[in-house]
Amino acid sequence: MIPGEIIVQDGDIELNAGRPTVTVEVANTGDRPIQVGSHYHFFEVNDALRFDRDQARGFRLNIAAGTAVRFEPGQTRTVELVAYAGDRKVYGFQGKVMGDL
Repeated sequence: MIPGEIIVQDGDIELNAGRPTVTVEVANTGDRPIQVGSHYHFFEVNDALRFDRDQARGFRLNIAAGTAVRFEPGQTRTVELVAYAGDRKVYGFQGKVMGDL
């Protein structure tokens, strides 16, 4: 092994396998781009993003950790969300939940 070398297993890795997902259509009604990170509680994203927030409670973007989705002004796009796992408690963000989902 070479220092810093990464050895990976053959094949694909399915992210969030078997976890509940929902698909929502999201519109950026603001005048600036909005970027949402992979683990941000989607229910609490910027208010300029218009979508069915109740459907997004307890969910985050179903994308690889450390990545993000950017919504340009006036853009509408469909995204897939995945349910939070673990204790299903959310604190911080915009402070709209602060506890159990």
